[in-house]
Amino acid sequence: MFIAMNRFKVAKGSEAEFEEVWLSRDSHLADLPGFVEFHMLRGPDREDHTLYSSHTIWESRADFENWTRSEAFRAAHQSAPRSKPLYIGHPEFEGFEVIQTVERKRDAA
Repeated sequence: MFIAMNRFKVAKGSEAEFEEVWLSRDSHLADLPGFVEFHMLRGPDREDHTLYSSHTIWESRADFENWTRSEAFRAAHQSAPRSKPLYIGHPEFEGFEVIQTVERKRDAA
């Protein structure tokens, strides 16, 4: 598995608008080969920003890279902030190869 993360430093006072952009967009992810799941995370408040992180799980790095070159990727990103910047600087990308997964135990039924 491969986890792709982006960190966003959202300017104070822009949190609701930033969240609305993400919650209202059509991500085009669910039908893509290798896509597993997506999370948008709200983190700690800082003096000048609130930290957010997007967290996407893929079956492989190749599946993620194929998505970044796809029409679905371009379509998903065309709703990026238009009128004013909602975050400070550029999103910071981090990609991780999964080396271990521990899952919770399921009740035997």
